[in-house]
Amino acid sequence: MLNCNFAFVNYLDLKNYFSSHFKLGVLGGGQLGRMLLSETQKFDIYTVILDASADAPCSQICNEFHQGDLLDYQTVYEFGKKVDLLTIEIENVNIDALDDLEKEGLTIYPKPKNLRIIQNKAQQKHFYADHNIPTADFFHYAYLEELKHSYENDIIDFPFVWKSARFGYDGNGVKIVRSYEDLETLPVGECIAEKLIPFKNELAVIVARNKEGEIKTYPVVEMEFHPEANQVEYVICPGRIEEKVAQKAREVALQVANAFDFVGLLAVEMFQTVDDKILVNEVAPRTHNSGHYSIEASFTNQFEQHLRSILNLPLGNTDSKVAGVMVNLVGSEGYTGSVFYENIEKILEMEGVTPHIYGKKTTKPFRKMGHVTITHKDVNIARKIAENVKETINVISK
Repeated sequence: MLNCNFAFVNYLDLKNYFSSHFKLGVLGGGQLGRMLLSETQKFDIYTVILDASADAPCSQICNEFHQGDLLDYQTVYEFGKKVDLLTIEIENVNIDALDDLEKEGLTIYPKPKNLRIIQNKAQQKHFYADHNIPTADFFHYAYLEELKHSYENDIIDFPFVWKSARFGYDGNGVKIVRSYEDLETLPVGECIAEKLIPFKNELAVIVARNKEGEIKTYPVVEMEFHPEANQVEYVICPGRIEEKVAQKAREVALQVANAFDFVGLLAVEMFQTVDDKILVNEVAPRTHNSGHYSIEASFTNQFEQHLRSILNLPLGNTDSKVAGVMVNLVGSEGYTGSVFYENIEKILEMEGVTPHIYGKKTTKPFRKMGHVTITHKDVNIARKIAENVKETINVISK
């Protein structure tokens, strides 16, 4: 009689992620998850998604979908027990559940200890100060009344940048405060008051790092923001800056990733000051709007690179094949309801234009509904085409 001893198969050790029983869990099912699924499908990696909305962009195209609150301990904990490795596409998740899952042996990237710091902008700023990472001067307040008291006692002065410590996203939770009247309109919770920095450019560098410590940076991109919504309108790669500034930005981004001992994809947003210093604004511990151009323009796009980094696989080539400019598609002002992409056929006639639609059925003002990538050998021509795209397509309701 044949005597068989069956041992538990550790897929993480065998790197048997492809066409196997390995399950990758993702907290969040929005557009970042949707674009990640293009890569998991390419590699035939079984992917399980958790999101609060039954209509989340990932819900119909992942291998397995679960609906639940990402900030609820029990929901996140029970979801984590269903998968072999857990990652995120949004950082506002229950960290206590992740801590307990990690203690019980689940591999989680980015690490819960990193997410706990990054979730809170005040803790982020203290982290930069403690690790000699260049950032704007700031004050940290537990309550708005403390901030008012600080102004009344001449500790701070107008103007400054107010940031909510928690749950700021896509321009929400950030305001330039120029008067006491502005102070009166702010939420009462934990916040920071940051020195208003005169800057030439807002830049970003995406860093990829795996468990073995292999680390790579994507080219420095330049970001142009909508003046009212404080959302990125254009991402331009390569950024139109001097090489010495680009090199400094990459060095600072690497410093941040190494200080965190980060595993995964880290987007580092920065200011280039008027005297060409680089100051870290904030980070995102995931794939990021500033890297969407890479789907068409890079040898290895950011979503594939995220998989490579969290699965401890060799990192891909981060160089660009061609210049790329991304245009955000957001809901037009004055329109709420079933979405209609007006003039999308006209932008498809333009050279090097690729639209990405995020699968959200309902539009509202400034809601991210998609993006368009423009590729060209000349970044300045790509930027002109991008402006034409933005002036042509409208995200409205029927």
